[in-house]
Amino acid sequence: MLRAVARINLSAVERNCALLAAAASPAALCAVVKADGYGHGAAACARAALAGGASVLAVATADEAASLRAAGIGSRLLVMGALSGEELEIALRAESEVVTWREDFVAEIAAAAAAVGWSASCEPVAVHVKLDSGMGRLGTRHPQVATAVAEAVAAHPALRLVGAMTHLATADDDPQFMRAQLGLFAPWANALRARHQGLVVHAANSAATLRGPESHFDMVRCGIAIYGLDPFHNDPTDWQLEPALSLHSYLAEVKLCEPGQSAGYGRRFVAQAPTAVATLPIGYGDGVRRGLTNNGEVLVGGERYPIVGTVSMDNITVALGPTEHDSPARGAEATLIGEQGRQRILAEAVAARLDTINYEVACGISARVPREYHRDGERVVA
Repeated sequence: MLRAVARINLSAVERNCALLAAAASPAALCAVVKADGYGHGAAACARAALAGGASVLAVATADEAASLRAAGIGSRLLVMGALSGEELEIALRAESEVVTWREDFVAEIAAAAAAVGWSASCEPVAVHVKLDSGMGRLGTRHPQVATAVAEAVAAHPALRLVGAMTHLATADDDPQFMRAQLGLFAPWANALRARHQGLVVHAANSAATLRGPESHFDMVRCGIAIYGLDPFHNDPTDWQLEPALSLHSYLAEVKLCEPGQSAGYGRRFVAQAPTAVATLPIGYGDGVRRGLTNNGEVLVGGERYPIVGTVSMDNITVALGPTEHDSPARGAEATLIGEQGRQRILAEAVAARLDTINYEVACGISARVPREYHRDGERVVA
């Protein structure tokens, strides 16, 4: 047993993508694999997503695009984030599609294309134009500016206008504002598409894909849901999604804590009665947040046990019961996220304890935790 391991079910990713592709149809599915596939492993999950029906992949950074290409992934690839001049060249060398909303950046894309060797015999750089319909981050708020940017892209021989996009801010919790965003975006995008045949219009994230068919347009961009995490922060099985990730450690030590004895930094757990306490060699250095101090659970032998004492960088302690002899033994596997027997701990439940979201729980599992891949329990090399 490793001190800590995250197990990723690639078959679950594939089935989640098949479900989302069916929900979006006839719109295409773009699978978002940024932030190392939301902590699940970008390349492995990208392959599973493509096998499940995704036709496009999306990331946030140029380096993420380059890493996918280095892993041998050749599908359409969109870099959605802001790019500096240096990052832009990396993205173009990775044959990525990029996003703009300013005319001066159109010129920068063209210059970067020339710098990486574009010529008239090459395919033009594929560019999407972004309208800020209410997220308030990237994109221009002004449809007329977005149109001018789009026309500048279309007029340049090194560039090809392929997409019109926006980003929904409240699809998971405020459908009224989502509809207001779509009310601003759709007339602009549809008018642009009428002038540019083949333009792909896209807006929907995971929540909108599942709950807002009016947001589907030509393509949906699903991130959190492809990993079987609930975009509405409750229970993924409400949407027939399958959590792909589980997180495990083991009982490295079990010993009795007598009344008055403590466990962990700061003595934040002091036994009131004889209690067997197990130490698990996993901590906030692995992504088990310190906010779970006296505020979490693990599964051992199909039963729930509370985390007691301070979560430290490399260890947590768990109360097992009155005596060490009747408790789970050293070496027993512990599950921090996932299922054992009839019990389960969802990433959404961990997030609720931490007053955060499942995205942060999954992305927070650190790089020192090995990822093991399987297909419904059968180990695979990803």
